[in-house]
Amino acid sequence: MDRTYISDVKDRLGERIKVQGFVENFRNSKSMAFIVLKDITGKLQITIEKEKSPQLLEKLDQLTGDSVITVIGTVMENEYVKMGGMEMIPEDLILESIAEALPIVRKTIPATKKKKALERSSIDQRIDYRWIDLRTDENQMVFKVQTVLVNAMRQFLLERNFIEIHTPKLIGAASESGSDVFEVKYFDRNAYLAQSPQFYKQMAMASGFERIFEVGPVFRAEKSYTSKHTTEFTGFDLEFSYIESFRDVMKMEEELLKAALKAVKEKYGEQIQEMFGLEVIVPETPFPVVTLKELYQGLEEDFGYTVDDSEKGDLTTDAERLSFEWTKKHFNHEFLFVTDYDAEKRAFYHMRDEAGVPMGYDLIWRGVEITTGAQREHRYEVLKAQADEKGLTEDVKFYLEFFRYGCPPHGGFGLGVDRLTMLLLGLHIKEAMFIFRGPNRLNP
Repeated sequence: MDRTYISDVKDRLGERIKVQGFVENFRNSKSMAFIVLKDITGKLQITIEKEKSPQLLEKLDQLTGDSVITVIGTVMENEYVKMGGMEMIPEDLILESIAEALPIVRKTIPATKKKKALERSSIDQRIDYRWIDLRTDENQMVFKVQTVLVNAMRQFLLERNFIEIHTPKLIGAASESGSDVFEVKYFDRNAYLAQSPQFYKQMAMASGFERIFEVGPVFRAEKSYTSKHTTEFTGFDLEFSYIESFRDVMKMEEELLKAALKAVKEKYGEQIQEMFGLEVIVPETPFPVVTLKELYQGLEEDFGYTVDDSEKGDLTTDAERLSFEWTKKHFNHEFLFVTDYDAEKRAFYHMRDEAGVPMGYDLIWRGVEITTGAQREHRYEVLKAQADEKGLTEDVKFYLEFFRYGCPPHGGFGLGVDRLTMLLLGLHIKEAMFIFRGPNRLNP
């Protein structure tokens, strides 16, 4: 007998079917037993009248919460059942896997007359048993939303003639500088985990691919202990050729994000509001754009926020955070493009204008930076000079070769899938990832 997903049970009322899943709730009284069965699509009440089902009694005595079971029976309408007005009357129950007492509390359990309240386990305790924590509706919704988000971005690009590539994550030289990379032993020499697919994205431009994207792991050897940093994350990167300006890159990104958030809102907007208390706002385009200097002036005027002149070439974390309120106030928007950073604060491969200002931007969403994008320098001699300026010529020698034999003007950006998910649902980064990796976390 084929399995029926719980979401499809409503179409098979009165039929003999098989359902499978985890026991989310179990009540076993003298004459009746009730099981709430959960699969990835929904929940179903299993109702057992013990007098009519003596063949199930021994199995019911063994059953525990979070056990995995198969139930064969008939689904009937019952207006008194809260879960969809349906219940299953079982004829057989197969105990696939009996769960021991859980080592964590996934949600706070309020006190009753007979029992004390149970506080939710800390986030780090729950990550120790992540596979158990992930069984909750909220956690499974995180990854349903993430699936729609990434798929919508992928489809957006495929419709615009982008090619998906998969670049190496083991590389022979540090990605962009000598810092913030993980060194690994590679047979008789050292290798590094890629902190970005940047160089290979640009190699694809030199290969004549014109428009590419990649979804893959990114590694950062940074000892950061914040709500938004991680040592391994999933990057969504793209690069495309024959641009006239970095503003073409900005336009591509804002349209991409609008399409992605529209898809999420249509599919899961109501559930996100219900579970996470946040509205999915589909942004209007174009996104507001300000220079870094204009932003600092605005933050000083509105919030009295000032920084030392030595810090004004880059965006501080506090300025980033304050920018959300400032953007809402002045533009009624959640996104903000910030341009005109100091060259010393930007990567050597960013193209610069006649005044030496990098032709790139950061994109801030809800007070958090989600992207650095730019037009890249594609002219070999200029690129080599900019690498020399930062003392990187030997480190990036292999990369510079890409530009010696013809390369079109191009640009691109990268997004962190986990950080997007975090901001969309109002989570800590540890909750927005399937399994978190940080300076003190290599398990599970």
